[in-house]
Amino acid sequence: MEWTLEVVVVPVSDVDRAKAFYADQLGFTVDHDMKIDENTRLVQLTPPGSGCSVVIGKGTVPDMPPGSLKGLQLVVKDLPKAHAMLLERGVEAGDIQVFGMGTWDGKADLDNVGFVHFTDPDGNAWAVQQISSRH
Repeated sequence: MEWTLEVVVVPVSDVDRAKAFYADQLGFTVDHDMKIDENTRLVQLTPPGSGCSVVIGKGTVPDMPPGSLKGLQLVVKDLPKAHAMLLERGVEAGDIQVFGMGTWDGKADLDNVGFVHFTDPDGNAWAVQQISSRH
């Protein structure tokens, strides 16, 4: 039995602001933006290369407090490059951290233990982890 995670609902207070953050700043692809009426809208966005999308909206998603989702995680092959891209796009990302060791010294291997953290405009918390190869 294969189980795939396809969609994660991210609770936001302002759909347009969140869409701009995920699409314009993070570079997620806008798969759908369906506005049914004034109170019903669904936006699906997918990180480049991902098999899982995020959904934001109103009237069509579970009622969760904006900013209450913590622990979302993206994986990249080159964390310093991803970190630089986030900063260049105006995302307030923290320093590169090495799990259990603190701030990266620029030398330590980051595979599996290197992370960068950021939040979206509502405070939903994301981590970016470096994994160069999977066994």
